[in-house]
Amino acid sequence: MSPPKFKDSPVEFDQHLLFPTNIFDLLSKDHDCFVYEGIFQSIDTSEVEKKYHHLGQHAYPPKLIVAILIYAYSHGVFSSREIERRCRQDLAFMYISQMNCPNFRVLGDFRKDNLSFFHDCFKQSVKLAMELELASLGHISLDGSKFKANSSKHKAMSYGRLKLKEAELSAEIDDLIEKASQCDQEENDTYKEASGYSIPEDLQFKEERLKKIRVAKKALEEREKALNPDEPIDDKKQISFADHDARMMTKKGYCDYSYNAQINVDADHQIIVGQHISQHANDVQEVEPALQALTEAVGDAVVGMWSMDNGYFSGPNLHAVDEHGIDSYIATDREEKPATNDLEDSDRKFVKADFTYEIESDVFICPAGEQMVTDPASKAKRKSYRANKDVCKKCPYRFRCSGSKKSAGRVIRTDKFEVARQAMTKKMETTEAKSIYERRKVIAEPPFGQIKNSGFRGFNLRGKEKVEAEFSLVCTAHNFKKFVKAVSTGSVRLEDLEKVKKAA
Repeated sequence: MSPPKFKDSPVEFDQHLLFPTNIFDLLSKDHDCFVYEGIFQSIDTSEVEKKYHHLGQHAYPPKLIVAILIYAYSHGVFSSREIERRCRQDLAFMYISQMNCPNFRVLGDFRKDNLSFFHDCFKQSVKLAMELELASLGHISLDGSKFKANSSKHKAMSYGRLKLKEAELSAEIDDLIEKASQCDQEENDTYKEASGYSIPEDLQFKEERLKKIRVAKKALEEREKALNPDEPIDDKKQISFADHDARMMTKKGYCDYSYNAQINVDADHQIIVGQHISQHANDVQEVEPALQALTEAVGDAVVGMWSMDNGYFSGPNLHAVDEHGIDSYIATDREEKPATNDLEDSDRKFVKADFTYEIESDVFICPAGEQMVTDPASKAKRKSYRANKDVCKKCPYRFRCSGSKKSAGRVIRTDKFEVARQAMTKKMETTEAKSIYERRKVIAEPPFGQIKNSGFRGFNLRGKEKVEAEFSLVCTAHNFKKFVKAVSTGSVRLEDLEKVKKAA
């Protein structure tokens, strides 16, 4: 008999233990669930607890449900059914849930019924980070990313199609009602042996369909009125029947119903200190709501520096930054800065930065030294500055300035925020500003990568209000992961958490 090569199974593998043991001793002593459990004790759930009553069946403690949800989102588990399964099978989840196993409906309903609390929970995580000195607001960075809505782009309709379908269904319903009114008298002649019940059934189906069409059409009109109050609704604008608040957004050639998630990230440990959900596909109007969300989370705390990418370089954003007096660094458009300062480079086309704006006289000066003026009587939202066409035709820079052979004159278009644009462009040309802005990519971008790499790429809830609450939960989970990392690296001790808890 050859000697054995492999280990034998323990004798007691399939036997009952004679003495009781703690099943959680099977987990490694440095398992993150023990740290999470210590942090969860600092969460204040009194707001939710007020909703419960001592009469009736006793409910799971809100703090327990919140702990389960945050731990699940921190570990890439977002489905309520999967969370329930983990609470039955995963030792770490069993420890966090204290050997309880809430039904998936309990978890799902709690997530939907306590929307305001998840916003408060996120604010608590920001406050905790600041108290533990994991976030100082010395340098924060704003960034946005699109997350898929819980909807299919195949179950949607454009505004033009909605109007057409509404008219068609209304005409069909009127026709069916007219036929139904004659049904009793003409039943024998028209339907022979049939009962004639098909007309009411068809009528009911079309009425239900018309109701959905009208609800979706009204929701689209209200949404567009809120987002673009002074503009007529384009017939190509679409709305999803499943989630009326989601909008079609494109990213890297991929188009689907999505939400634009915005986060403000602190440079110290990548703690998210402010977040909100936008229905805009771009970031040109996001600074004001980002400031509002930041203020709600950090209160009166002073922000040192604020950086953001080129997507935020717009008049309204620059105006909002100036109004609040924050030292901001926003990457400028390519049109706002020349590739080279050499005007005599015959191969380089002129960009907007090659034209000098004079604030006092409200004119642009072209590279040839000619004034470009605007029409003061124009009612357009954006100003157009033009040089004299006769002068432009004789200009040696003509073909570097205007790409059109037919039109001799170059047009510079801008708005009432041109002064702010010029100031930011000049600021971003300094060595100090470039050095500060370089850090943005390692501050704001990694958290989105970490969130998406954990598996969260789309929302489970529908409607902007619910989506905002779920994203608050996502950001809270992200911050808690940073707390756990800080404990594991020694930046924070669990004793510090206890001190914060007692101080509160």
